[in-house]
Amino acid sequence: MDILKKIFPLSWKFTGSVANLIIGVLVYLVVGIIGGVAIALVRIIPLPLLGTILSLIGALIDLYVVGGIVIMFLAHFKVLKD
Repeated sequence: MDILKKIFPLSWKFTGSVANLIIGVLVYLVVGIIGGVAIALVRIIPLPLLGTILSLIGALIDLYVVGGIVIMFLAHFKVLKD
């Protein structure tokens, strides 16, 4: 459990009420959108290897966002204990 708390620290901070849960989900979504826009701006450079690397980074950002939201819901509904 300590590893999850270190990797996804925001998932544990936004628990307690539904309002905090919604704010936490919005924070994760904004981080994902900003990461996607930043990668899209860099992908303007037409290098094939760079595009592949940036696609992998984008997939990792998306995975982090989805994982963080799922863990946040699990922590909110007390499926994961502190």
